[in-house]
This record gives sequence, C-alpha cells and structure tokens, in this order.
Amino acid sequence: MTKYVYLGMAYWWSDVILRPKVSSSTYYQHHYTNITNCEPVTPDMPRVLYDSASRGDEKALLQLLENDKFLLERVSYTTPNNTPLHVATMKGHLPFVKEILSLNPGLAEELNSQQSSPLHIAAARGHVEIAKILLEAAPDMCLSLDCQGRNPLHLAAIKGRAGVLKELVPRAPLAAREKADGGLTLLHLCVKHGRLEALRVLVQELDKLINERNDDGDTILHMAIEGEENEIMDYLFRIPNINVYAKNSKGQTAKAMYKQTHPSTITKACHGLTKSRTKHSDSQPVKWLTQKRDSIMVVAVLIATMAFQAGVTPPGGVWQEDKIIEDMGVNRTVRVGEAVMDYHHPNFFKNFMRCNAVAFVSSLTTILLLISGLPFRRPMFMWMLMVIMWLTITSVAVTYAISIVVVTPDKDSLIGVITLSILVWFGVLAILLVGNTIRLFDKWLKNIGVNVWRPRRFKNVVEVDRENDGEETV
Repeated sequence: MTKYVYLGMAYWWSDVILRPKVSSSTYYQHHYTNITNCEPVTPDMPRVLYDSASRGDEKALLQLLENDKFLLERVSYTTPNNTPLHVATMKGHLPFVKEILSLNPGLAEELNSQQSSPLHIAAARGHVEIAKILLEAAPDMCLSLDCQGRNPLHLAAIKGRAGVLKELVPRAPLAAREKADGGLTLLHLCVKHGRLEALRVLVQELDKLINERNDDGDTILHMAIEGEENEIMDYLFRIPNINVYAKNSKGQTAKAMYKQTHPSTITKACHGLTKSRTKHSDSQPVKWLTQKRDSIMVVAVLIATMAFQAGVTPPGGVWQEDKIIEDMGVNRTVRVGEAVMDYHHPNFFKNFMRCNAVAFVSSLTTILLLISGLPFRRPMFMWMLMVIMWLTITSVAVTYAISIVVVTPDKDSLIGVITLSILVWFGVLAILLVGNTIRLFDKWLKNIGVNVWRPRRFKNVVEVDRENDGEETV
C-alpha cells in the first residue's frame, strides 16, 4: 500500500510541480498535435476535417461523417474561426462545397472571426460558381457585413472580380446599392482600386448610380480624376449620361478638376466624347436596318409582285378579241390583250403605267441592293436605300389612286379628295427627304471637322472655357 502511495506522489510531483509553466491554450495545443505532420490542430475543428476541406476530399468527409454524424453540426456552433465550408471555398473546391452544403446548408450562414461568410470569401477570391451556389443556399448573406462593414459585392468590386459581379449584381440588387467605406458605391470602389473591367460590368448593371456621390460629394468621375486613373477617365468620358458638372463638397466640378490636372488634353477628351456620342447616335438606324433586313426584303418582293400583276392586268381588264370600234367618227382597231383602260381613259392609263413601272423597278432595285452585299454601315448607302423605298411606296399609292378613279362611276367626287391626299403625301415625303439630307450633310461636315450644330442634350460634353471671361458653351 505504501508503495502505491509513493508512486502516486512521484507522478504528481513530475507532472504538476516539475511541468513547465505554460498557458492553458499552449498546453491544449501541445496535447492536440498531429503526430504525423507535427502541426497543431485548430482547437475548434478536428484536423482531419480541416485537411479534407483543404484538399477538397469528399470521400474523407463522408468517412468522417460515418464515424460522427453530428460532426458538421457541432462544428457550426463551436468554431469561432473558419468552418470547413470557409476553407473549401477559399481553395475553390466546387464539388466539396456542393457536398457539404447538401449535408448542412446552414454552414453557408456561418461567420468566422472576421465576420466573413463563405460568400465573402468566394466573392473576394473570384470563384463565380461557388458564389452562385452559396447565394442560392443563403440569399440573405449578400447583405451580411464583415468586420470592415463590407458585403460580398464590395469585396468583389475591390478585388476586380468582374465575373462574380456580373452574376451576383442582378441576383442581389439591394446589396449592389449598399455603400461602404465612407459612402462608396460599388462603382466608387472599382474606381478607387483601379478595376476597369469590373467597372464596365457595373456601369451596364447600375447605370442609375453613375452620378451617385460619396460622403465627400465625389462622383466616380471626381475619384478617377483625383486618382489619376487615366484609362478609367477615358472610359467614363464616353458614357452618355455622365455628369461632368456635378460638384463635390469643395464646390469643384469634375470638369474643372480635369482641366487643372490635364490642361493639354481637355480638347482631346471633348472630341472623343462627342465622337462617341455621334457614333452611338448614327449606329441606331444602321442597327435598325440590319435587324429589319428580312422584313424589307419581303415587302419589296410583295410590291414587285403586285406591280407586275397590275401591269399585265390593269383596272378594267383587257380586250378578249380583236374589234373595230368607232371613236368619234373614226374607226379604231383594238386587239386582244390590250388594256380597256387605254381606250376609255388614255391619260389616266399613261400615268398609271408610269407609276406602276416606277414601283416595279424601284422594288427590284431594293431587292438587288439587299442581296448585293454592300456595306450597311455606309451612310450614303443607307440614304440611297431609304429614298428608293420611299419612291416605291409613293408610286404604289399613286397607282392605287388612279385605279380607284378609273373604276368609280362618279369620278368628280373623288378627284378632289385624292388630289389633296397626294399633295399631303408628297409634302410629308419632302419634309422627311430634306431632314435626312440635312443630317447626311451635317455628318459629312463633322467628318471634315466642321460642327454646325451643338445639341443641348449633350450637357456633359467637356468644353474648353474661354480664356477671358470663363464662359461655358454647350
């Protein structure tokens, strides 16, 4: 008995009295060291689970869960640091993330010691597919803020993750409009950190926030000029609705700041912005014509068919046999197939055939131009095709009017109405023709450097101030 007492006292002396005085955490870490790798395990997560998440080993995860079915549930409320989902997301292991979310979707809402969710990590690392899956599992986490007050979209903007922003911004519109770091929008963050590609994506999705101000009253254009982000400035100046006259808290407009920092290039920026807008405006009819090409082709074919039919069978028909008809005491021979209209209304018939021939030839010309492969981007070609189409439609209208007059017994009651309609029609065509001709001429003048008109709707064009009185001209 005395022997066992002495042995117990010796163990107590060696383990308690002679043991080095260390903190409880160090002692805990010492007793939970991986024997193989000689690395301390995370006190709040088994080392094997951490390793499987780091490697993306799904089989190891399933084996661990066979031994301990509540392992993931226990980790979710005992781990103040990264969960296995945080680790797998950081490494970009998509299959592992899918597997662990299918087993415990609640891990998508867990935060680490930095108050970051797995979605924060996926957005910052640029893992697009993982971010989409995490957002589907926990949609509210897009509004979650980390210890620095940033949501996942803020981190994606700071890191320039254009792919993540393109996928998440439409799915999380409220989070996309949240501000961080002193009232900075996602657009501000992209400009601040020089993320041009991410900015391009956001401008398309958040065009209403282009002129938004931060707490200092700075727009994204103010920040780009102040930060000397030349590529971003060049891009912003070409956005149609950017406001260069917005003032910050110091009362400075973006235009004035740009002139101070880039006095020699302000004219170039003005020219680039005007050219961009002109190109955008001029491209609209080209785009319309390209999209409507098939429809125009069908209409032209129908008009050609109709004109051909009207030419071979005019109103009133044709003579069915050869005859000798007395006309004002003179015998006249009419032959089979000739138009009856030519005998009774020779003047109307001549005008009918002229207009019908114009409609037929112009519709064939339209078809030929559309299938010829000529460049649709040439303004002259567009103007020519437009005039031909107007001529075709006008000829068809006149042909119809003549036909109605010929087949109507009481012609006097219709001639006045038809004449007035034709005059109004030609008046509208004349206005359109003159207007489009002026536009074509104006474009030609701009190409040679002469700007006759300066539309007032382009209020954000950067102009050069007059040296003497500082007047601003639009």
